[in-house]
Amino acid sequence: MGDIRLNISVKEENNILFKRCIRKLLESTFIVGDKEEKLYAFISRESNRQDISDYLRMIGFDVFVDTNVRIAMLKPYEADEEAVGLKRANVVSFTTEQYHLLLVLWEVYLENLGYNDENVVMRGDLIDKIKVYEVDLDKAKLSAAMKIFKKYNLIDYDAKDESEDAIITLYPSLQFGWDIAQFQTVTAEYMKNDLEEDEEEASDTTGEEEDE
Repeated sequence: MGDIRLNISVKEENNILFKRCIRKLLESTFIVGDKEEKLYAFISRESNRQDISDYLRMIGFDVFVDTNVRIAMLKPYEADEEAVGLKRANVVSFTTEQYHLLLVLWEVYLENLGYNDENVVMRGDLIDKIKVYEVDLDKAKLSAAMKIFKKYNLIDYDAKDESEDAIITLYPSLQFGWDIAQFQTVTAEYMKNDLEEDEEEASDTTGEEEDE
């Protein structure tokens, strides 16, 4: 790895937006165009993105901008991924329950895609969906998970409104909220459970045939 050099020239009128984008990425990982239009418009411009990328690389990060879904995402700088002593500070490990909820939210997002300008779900409908998928979440665990997802700009909602009609906004950043290793573990659990259920059903069917 060579010398660390930084040569950035940000126009005075862009100083605040530049600083806000950096701080928002470090704080929440994502900048979502549907939520923070000014910040996204700034960071999505190539010259601004390059300045922000150069700055972040100084501390082992980089930025990824997806113009199709209008998000910017903080990510580890590839050249530093194998460096010893650099903690992956922006990688959050969810609990199994939170990961299952993330999968449910992504499923709801995909189901709603294209119907309205905003992708939203009512709290009551989400709870029904959670029950359908048999996710083990009590009220306290659900509240804790939602707060974390809101912090990292995966969803948005009014924390004071706990009614069934409360609106939860789902952001396309949900699709980037996966840790691959954890995703593989969760899907393996699902496959194992499905296999066990199929074996139990097959065993029950065999038992009924023998009785006859």
